[in-house]
Amino acid sequence: MIKKNLLFISFLFFALSAKAQETSQSYSYSLDQAILHALEHNYSVINAGRDIEAARQKKWETTAAGLPQIDGNISYMNNFSLQQQGVTGGGPFGGDPDSISTFAFGTKHNMNAVATLNQLLFDGSYIVALQASKTYLKYYENAKRKTDGEVKEMVVNAYGNVLLAQESIAILKKNKTTLEKTVADTKETFKNGLIEEENVEQLQITLASVNSNLSNSTRLLDIAYNMLKITLGIAISDQLVVTDKLESLTQKNVGAALTQEVFNVNENIDYQIATNFQKQRELEYKLERSKALPTLAANVNFGYNSFANEFNFFSTNQKWLDYSNLGVILRVPIFSSFGYRAKTQQAKIAFDQAKTQLNEAEQKLKLQYATSKSEFDFSIEEYATAKSNLDLAERIEKKQQIKFTEGLSSSFDFSEAQRQLYSTQQNFLQSMINIINKKASLEKLNNK
Repeated sequence: MIKKNLLFISFLFFALSAKAQETSQSYSYSLDQAILHALEHNYSVINAGRDIEAARQKKWETTAAGLPQIDGNISYMNNFSLQQQGVTGGGPFGGDPDSISTFAFGTKHNMNAVATLNQLLFDGSYIVALQASKTYLKYYENAKRKTDGEVKEMVVNAYGNVLLAQESIAILKKNKTTLEKTVADTKETFKNGLIEEENVEQLQITLASVNSNLSNSTRLLDIAYNMLKITLGIAISDQLVVTDKLESLTQKNVGAALTQEVFNVNENIDYQIATNFQKQRELEYKLERSKALPTLAANVNFGYNSFANEFNFFSTNQKWLDYSNLGVILRVPIFSSFGYRAKTQQAKIAFDQAKTQLNEAEQKLKLQYATSKSEFDFSIEEYATAKSNLDLAERIEKKQQIKFTEGLSSSFDFSEAQRQLYSTQQNFLQSMINIINKKASLEKLNNK
């Protein structure tokens, strides 16, 4: 019995493991491939696409308001107690002129079926609404493009963080290996009585710090991968491998700095959104002005009704009476105690404000581009400086190591050179990430 239970548990565990492997997917992406994936599967991008589709449906809803509208209506009434109508003098049947006679008009069962066609003939508000629906759709199309740009920048940043963590781990492992050997050699020298124990302890402190930073970088790599997965729109449980290298991406972006295009504010998505907002305010102004125009509508009714004292409307002998009519409604605003004028002036003020905001947005974007370009240029200069400093720090650390081994330098001087090297290594890695991120910010402004 125990063997059977163990066999069943083993089989269940194998089945669950196989199922998990089926649902988990694997991805291997370069930065460009990751961006293409995110622009299709990122959660915000997906919902932005749905907003566009909803805006298209809203546009058709607005268009349909001016097209023919047909409504059907069927009503039935059961007069189980007919209303009595009083008539003085017996009415057409004669009688005492001072007497009051009552009569019941109608039948016990009434049924009516009617179809109504409504058609808007002219309405200035409807014409403006059609223009506004196009602007409404354009707004969400621009919002989608803005989302795409933001997601692209997020992917670049998240991808870069993964590469940064990977490179940090590689450098820390190299530093750890070198330092462990130095500590071991120093211990042997101490055992031979050639140096003081403080020299060993100083190096052990440095080694403990390297181990701590290595553990932290390993944890950060997992977090960076998960952030990238979320940005790409894939499950955290999926497997992801990044194929680009930090150095190659840096060199690619440094080369792109030589071919920078002139900033065209009209291509910037934020400027286009501001332009769209101005257009909306202009249409709102037109809408208020159009309310002073007459509106004209027409309707046509076609119907049948029938009356009976017995419910036999579905009998072939039941008589149905047809009727039809045509109606035209002309509405002309005459006087509103200047209410329309006040609303129109409010809309005009809002329109003027939108024009001012557009001018402000243009100037701010030009300043933002100049600032972003300056930061990108500085990141390239910073990268060159960090690379040069790294070469110097490596030579200084190497010289101090030789001096320490030969007993010409203290452990404090050697440890200080090591800390300077480790700090310079991280600065060099960060300078490469800065180039990639600043280039992404610049491209977003250029709507690339």
